[in-house]
Amino acid sequence: MKHPTLALMMTLTLASLSAMAANDWKDGAKDAWIDGKAETTLLLNGNLNAFTIDTDVKNGVVTLTGEVESDVDKALAAELVAGLDGVSSVENQLIVKNDGKRNTDPKAISALKDAKIATVVKTSLLFEPETSGTSIDVDVSNSVVTLSGTVDSDAEKDLAIAKAKNTKDVVGVVDKLTVSKG
Repeated sequence: MKHPTLALMMTLTLASLSAMAANDWKDGAKDAWIDGKAETTLLLNGNLNAFTIDTDVKNGVVTLTGEVESDVDKALAAELVAGLDGVSSVENQLIVKNDGKRNTDPKAISALKDAKIATVVKTSLLFEPETSGTSIDVDVSNSVVTLSGTVDSDAEKDLAIAKAKNTKDVVGVVDKLTVSKG
């Protein structure tokens, strides 16, 4: 080649562009993964209408838009999403439809907190490749998580319990998991 310097420069430029494209793809795939987890988490929570909440993720920042029924629902949606792996922050732009109707009933607030904990624990178990999330039932009462069902090993049982214990707002874990003999 008559211009080895030019060829070298072109090769380096193409290599750096390819690396940048690969990073963009990885970032985009990570954001898509986070978006899927956020949508699933909101859908699994029985206290929210996930069909009125939209999520958008860019560089780990989740933006929530749409409408919810109350300030508690708005806070719950943000709290659920903020607890997901990979989420760096949440921009909560949800609009409260019934802004004047605040629910300050302690029993209702406790029930919402329990529902949030159950959703976060169940989602964590479903997305953990080392646990059979579909085989583990999660019940929560007064911030105490009860795990029941059958798992494949003592290690899986310990991991499920640890995930529940490490969830925000959990005050205790009751282990009713059994290890299969197969």
